[in-house]
Amino acid sequence: MISTEQASRGFSAAGSEARLHVLRALVRAGPSGLRVGEIQERLGIPSSTLAHHLRSLADGGLIEQEKCGRTVLNRADFSHIRGLADFLLEECCADEQSEVPCCPPGTDMNPNCCEGDIT
Repeated sequence: MISTEQASRGFSAAGSEARLHVLRALVRAGPSGLRVGEIQERLGIPSSTLAHHLRSLADGGLIEQEKCGRTVLNRADFSHIRGLADFLLEECCADEQSEVPCCPPGTDMNPNCCEGDIT
């Protein structure tokens, strides 16, 4: 499980629309990742702005960057992204007054869980 500090850095890094687009493009690309030029082509983000967003995502632990000669390959860090999701759901329904929790730790979230009206 990731720490609160790591989660805060990760969520902060993803905290812009442009960075979410970049991160989702890298998630779609899978483990092979994308070079900076490929991200630019897909998203139309200027290189200087893209470099800033990639640096923020890397600092937040959401992506990994690997220098390959004169290019940089960017990959989503799937384990860290999963860790952020798990961090949010770690205490799902913890205060629920039920003998059987709807989302026991270490399991997928029950699709019928938490469907009640929230007012």
